[in-house]
Amino acid sequence: QEFVTVLVRDPRIQKEDSWHSYIDYEIFIHTNSICFTRKTSCVRRRYREFVWLRQRLQSNAVLIQLPDLPSKTPFFNMNNPNHVDHRRQGLQEFLEKILQDALLLSDSRLHLFLQTQLSPEDMEACVSGQTKYSVADAIHSFASLNRRFPIEDEERKKGKNDADSDSESSSSGLGPSDDSISCGCKASPASEE
Repeated sequence: QEFVTVLVRDPRIQKEDSWHSYIDYEIFIHTNSICFTRKTSCVRRRYREFVWLRQRLQSNAVLIQLPDLPSKTPFFNMNNPNHVDHRRQGLQEFLEKILQDALLLSDSRLHLFLQTQLSPEDMEACVSGQTKYSVADAIHSFASLNRRFPIEDEERKKGKNDADSDSESSSSGLGPSDDSISCGCKASPASEE
């Protein structure tokens, strides 16, 4: 039976400059679904990227009522653990609901959002064919920049991953983004929550 496990965890404050900072969240995916290029992945995304994703998914699936994101409140305090955890839970619930819809799963933006560190602008360019790399190239290139997950290595050793071969090429033209290499992802989802 197919499954998709998604965890939104490890909120971190990132400084843009001396006056501005934001929180990003680690998104961990583990799946056996044929819809996904990679069976495990880990990226970091901030709230406004979730807002972008929801808008793009809604514009492409007009008849589907998408779940809401946690509200953007003017009273949000990134130093308040309760505020941060409430938003993290809301973002996880949003992704869990999105990943249950077959139509939404067919949207390449969703896969780029979950399995690469591309910016929204670069995701749009990739999906619309304005890049020299495909969606699959982008996902494989990002995976090659990050360490392997033990779960994936075990599957490969057992021969379960023949259909998902890892003939990755660094010639896709994708360079690492500032934080793609230091994702800091944890291999075991059982260690948290």
